[in-house]
Amino acid sequence: MIEHFIDNQFVTSLEGGSFESLNPATNRPLAQVADGTAADVDRAVQAARRAFDAGPWPRLPAEERARLLRRFGELILAHAAGIAEDEINDTGVPAAQVKVGAVPRAAENFTFFADMATQVGGEQFPVEGKFSNYAVRKPTGVAGLITPWNTPFMLETWKVAPCLAAGNTCVLKPAEWSPLSAAWLGRIAQEAELPAGVLNIVHGFGETAGAPLVAHPGVQLISFTGETTTGSEILRNGAATLKRFSMELGGKSPTIVFEDADLERALDGAVWQVYSLNGERCTAGSRLLLQASIYDRFVADLAGRVGAVRVGDPHDPATELGPLIHPDHWRRVRNYMDTARAEGAEILVGGDRPPEFPQGNYFQPTLITRAHNRMRVAQEEIFGPVLVVIPFQDEAEAVALANDIRYGLAAYVWSGDLDRGRRVGERIEAGLVWVNSHNVRDLRTPFGGCKMSGIGREGGKYSFDFYTEWSTVHVALGEHRIPPLGKGGTDGR
Repeated sequence: MIEHFIDNQFVTSLEGGSFESLNPATNRPLAQVADGTAADVDRAVQAARRAFDAGPWPRLPAEERARLLRRFGELILAHAAGIAEDEINDTGVPAAQVKVGAVPRAAENFTFFADMATQVGGEQFPVEGKFSNYAVRKPTGVAGLITPWNTPFMLETWKVAPCLAAGNTCVLKPAEWSPLSAAWLGRIAQEAELPAGVLNIVHGFGETAGAPLVAHPGVQLISFTGETTTGSEILRNGAATLKRFSMELGGKSPTIVFEDADLERALDGAVWQVYSLNGERCTAGSRLLLQASIYDRFVADLAGRVGAVRVGDPHDPATELGPLIHPDHWRRVRNYMDTARAEGAEILVGGDRPPEFPQGNYFQPTLITRAHNRMRVAQEEIFGPVLVVIPFQDEAEAVALANDIRYGLAAYVWSGDLDRGRRVGERIEAGLVWVNSHNVRDLRTPFGGCKMSGIGREGGKYSFDFYTEWSTVHVALGEHRIPPLGKGGTDGR
């Protein structure tokens, strides 16, 4: 049984409910998971509230918090094999991508934000001879952290680490489709001797656990990563208590390849950016915009590469593409194939279940051509191993196509002319742009999207802009004049 983690203890649901977590490679049950409700959320928020109001965590020196968070990161690496095993079983992401990417990055999140905790300071506003005015950052309170089912452990640490580094306490609500690895956060919190109530975890579904967390008056902050429609609902639910929100939502990001690009590297980048992590990544370059002069050549090479992506058991080190997360999601991705055909597009490669994998949620790496930018498959987030290819004539059209979308999370530009790469990158309406690269993260930079891809930024010092409050202190240095109302003067003089 995967239990909630509240006040440093693993506990069952107050109402006794549970649900099954499925192995996406087989759709057989992996574990029973405690099904949280409003009562469990309240219990967790109360624990986090006590830890914030009366516990040591917000009042610890930054260096002491940093020491504990570094210890947390070290313990993630010490338990890396077990974490990776649960993550692979629970998500179907290939072992090579979990072990080399997701788990080490989770540890890095803790060590990075531990260092940041000691570097983020206040500001001074002196008024010579009169005032010493200064602003300090303070932890805000209790944060509700709601995470998605793709690369869950890494994304949980991406929120928990800066939240705790800033001195807050939190309640984490993991995704119900991939809950297993979150239990490691509770085990490591115990082993690292984190104070009780600082980190709490409540499992469950969005309607019965996520919504009560968002609406709870004891929660001041909500950080959410997930689908855009869900994000809009969360904003509505939290409005009554004037919560602060950080929302990293959907994407349909363009990869733009100009004729003067290093086409082999651009091909590598385009394939990696949509078929790694089973295509279930928010920053996937799922729209490939190709300059018309290289379209036929590039698509021919691309089709060969896509058809050669190795689909298989996610535990096999040679596997490059594992199963999708859940049968419901498999059906959603498969339905888009019918949509593509109905709209007149061509499924050049893939488009269905691999015949050698009759069980589980396996889906072929898929390449869609003869598409235009107004098709649903070019406008809507499919969130699977599906790439839509669209031609363009010149730079102006490439930018127009890239921006003709409701999303604005990421973009990728490939060109041998760096001036053009930078110029196009700066004209694209996206929070994140890479020129001549796939998604290589720098944790110091702001991460987030614009338009329907989200609100706010996290990463580096920008995480502390979200997770802290400013408090300004005005200290009088002398006896400045105070208007003496009530002493008989007409104007206070």
